[in-house]
Amino acid sequence: MSKAKTIILIALGVVALAGVAVFSFGGKTGPASAGPDPRAAALASEHAPTMGSPDARVHIVEFLDPACGTCAMFYPMVKQWLNEAPDQLRLSIRHVPFHTGVEYVVRVLEASRSQDKYWETLEALLMTQRQWVTNHVVQPDRVLPAIAAVGLDEERLIADMDSPAVVARMQKDQEDAVTLRVSATPEYFVNGRPLPSFGQQQLLDLVREELEKHY
Repeated sequence: MSKAKTIILIALGVVALAGVAVFSFGGKTGPASAGPDPRAAALASEHAPTMGSPDARVHIVEFLDPACGTCAMFYPMVKQWLNEAPDQLRLSIRHVPFHTGVEYVVRVLEASRSQDKYWETLEALLMTQRQWVTNHVVQPDRVLPAIAAVGLDEERLIADMDSPAVVARMQKDQEDAVTLRVSATPEYFVNGRPLPSFGQQQLLDLVREELEKHY
């Protein structure tokens, strides 16, 4: 077993696995069901923000609602895995706006990409979630003040939020979420495989299986 593989497997094993609730929309609360070709196209995430090596053989695709508390809880764990094995793992984020008013926040995230500050913006939003989400409803006027420390050019950001590129990426994510029957966040696919059931341990096990298979 390679040193890098040993490190990531140890790191995965020591992550605290706390029980959490998933935010769902509609009647479906289980994982997205498997299917043939349309799923492969829907999981292609070339347009999505991605962390880790493009040559990594284990690709995690996460469908995320930035107002989802469980997404905020899972993110540090997954980021730790990426930091431990950036050459073996990569993470792509897809946005699904389930919470009321969260489309505004998704636009902020997408627009931040033109300033090369997507990951800083995402992390700031997740860390300050309680400042701009009240009873599962986004308070748009509180969003930008909450992430002021990121240093975004707000005038440029606001202009970019309605750009055709931002609108197209948001539409693509939502269409793919429908194809994959994503109705709860966070929803993960590891090398195209959905979780057998939702939970941190299930995600850990699936990532481990793919690492064992490919390294």
